[in-house]
Amino acid sequence: MTSTTQASPDTRWLDDRQQALWRSFLGGSTVFFDQLDRDLRREHDLSMPEYEILVRLSEAPDHTLRMAEVANQVAHSRSRITHTVARLERAGLVERRSCASDGRGVNALLTDEGMEKLREAAHTHVGGVRRYLLDNATDEEFEVVGRVFERIRTSLEGARF
Repeated sequence: MTSTTQASPDTRWLDDRQQALWRSFLGGSTVFFDQLDRDLRREHDLSMPEYEILVRLSEAPDHTLRMAEVANQVAHSRSRITHTVARLERAGLVERRSCASDGRGVNALLTDEGMEKLREAAHTHVGGVRRYLLDNATDEEFEVVGRVFERIRTSLEGARF
């Protein structure tokens, strides 16, 4: 949409430079995440969302989290998390168990097989992050990206779902 498009008079349109940078961000982030996903699928039969769930469980006390907390940490809907965890469970990487402190709650638990799969996949993932992102940015540029997205995450936290 350009500034000549009819819309609210309060709309702060992007100038040409901002529009070009925005489109570079959209295109670059799309191909970056798609490539990380392809690498994980090809090498380890894991998707990026599955990998991220395994990471979060590996970092949790006793390698277990309530399903609602998994959804919150990876910023996905509970429905999407339920389907993704079900795939991981069928693969033997995660188990679902009733929450001991609340019979209505369900926990996801990283299995030993899931931890081993994560250890293997982490090399591919980190290698991709380094090759596709860090090798294309200076330390200072990467620092700025991190600060900007931390501000975005903080300002939008709680606005999800």
